[in-house]
Amino acid sequence: MSAATDYPALTQQITRSLAPFRQSQKATMQGFGAMAQGSLADNALSEKHKELIATGIAVSQRCAGCIGFHVKALRRLGTTRAEFEEMLGVAVYMGGGPALMYAAEALQAWDQFEPAAAST
Repeated sequence: MSAATDYPALTQQITRSLAPFRQSQKATMQGFGAMAQGSLADNALSEKHKELIATGIAVSQRCAGCIGFHVKALRRLGTTRAEFEEMLGVAVYMGGGPALMYAAEALQAWDQFEPAAAST
């Protein structure tokens, strides 16, 4: 984690870095993709609510890459800053000081992923 993290670049780099792994571990990655798709599908909870939960977990687990991908999805889904900040409050409540530091990272990612840019 760095105060200078470029979250769009980070998510692009992770995607590029994992490309060979996706090829060498096709079954595992297809299973992971199916799990993600199934768990994020609209049902009793909307995809947006599930992405808010995933982002809160990413903050509490201190995963910069996860923060990047889930914040990007939240921007695509039309999440408001108020919804985003309220979720961060819960993440900080559950994760304490370390989560507060990563909440700052998530806010940085939020500012970097413009709504229109999130779909690219």
